[in-house]
Amino acid sequence: MQQIELKQIKFFSYHGVMEQERIIGNTYILDIELRVDITKAMESDNLEDTINYALIYELIKKEMEIPSKLLEHIAGRIIKRLKKEFPTIQNIKLRIAKQRPPIEGEIKEAAISIEI
Repeated sequence: MQQIELKQIKFFSYHGVMEQERIIGNTYILDIELRVDITKAMESDNLEDTINYALIYELIKKEMEIPSKLLEHIAGRIIKRLKKEFPTIQNIKLRIAKQRPPIEGEIKEAAISIEI
């Protein structure tokens, strides 16, 4: 299996069902795994033969800057945009975690995981 992975990407963004969350913001941690054929890049040592992970990061950053109510919606936008920009992606596994969600009780994070 060949993958490109970005782990523990941290953003401060303004997402949430409650209006206050979209005003004060919160920290979000993302992990992403992209299954993609990197065989050619393994031989060529040429960036054009793979997916540039700096571009992946920038795309995710732009989507994280757009306020949403649901983590599911953010994930859907990120996946849709990645597939559009990089059609060679065969599979995407994405995890988004909201740190210290505004829920009564002691909770480190609320997260979703999607694999498509």
